Amino acid sequence: MSCACGHDHKHSPPSLPTGEPIPLEPALVRLTGRLICADTAQMLLALDLLTDHVALSRAEPGNLRFDLAQADDPLVWELDELYADEDAFQAHRDRLRDSRWGRESQDIERDFTRSAPLPRLRAEVPQDHAGIAELLRRSFGGEDEARLVAGLRAAGDLSLSLVAESGGTIIGHVALSPLAADGPAFALAPLAVHPALRGRGIGSALVGAALRGLQDHSIVVQGDPAYYARFGFRPVELASPYAGPYLMARGPALPSGSRIGHAPAFAAL
Repeated sequence: MSCACGHDHKHSPPSLPTGEPIPLEPALVRLTGRLICADTAQMLLALDLLTDHVALSRAEPGNLRFDLAQADDPLVWELDELYADEDAFQAHRDRLRDSRWGRESQDIERDFTRSAPLPRLRAEVPQDHAGIAELLRRSFGGEDEARLVAGLRAAGDLSLSLVAESGGTIIGHVALSPLAADGPAFALAPLAVHPALRGRGIGSALVGAALRGLQDHSIVVQGDPAYYARFGFRPVELASPYAGPYLMARGPALPSGSRIGHAPAFAAL
């Protein structure tokens, strides 16, 4: 692989986890199953109430997924919910009791199964693209990071894109892109974890997996020194638009004062 600087630095391909589990405490809560209407009247009631119920459920801070779809049998809805933890699930139930759906749908049969899935690390696949973009918008409160990753991907500069996911729901993401430098180097950016899951080790698992097997590369990041120091990143003095106290690197040292250049997609930020 040629570096962004145009030179062949003999980049070694980063290792890719394939479904590596992430221990998580407290555990996620997943609910799967069916809503079963007894007759057409209950079906029409469900049709009237479910649009608001779904929207309000998805707006809960601890809700990670709320998918509800009518089955081939129009009297049956198939449901798949995911919550950040037990507290988030109980908050959902508390809100439900005071909602119109909770008050008026009690006679509709429920057939649910509850589980505590472990999130897993793996490389992105094409069907993840929309979920990654949505996670980045939610994590950063805007479009910039989603546009950055899409731009890197379109230009062939997304050297590594790892996700943390549970049942297809993207809850974390990290990207590496080629860096023009005096030696083989990557930029680590962005790193995102769903706001309801921060501080529970998902970001650390993503960074650790991204760095694995790259000891022969310099990895440059711009971020919180207190966070990235745990991975061996240290402040560096390099010529870059991002120069300053938040610019850090790990791996083989780049010459102090030498110039680095991020992939072109960064210039659009």
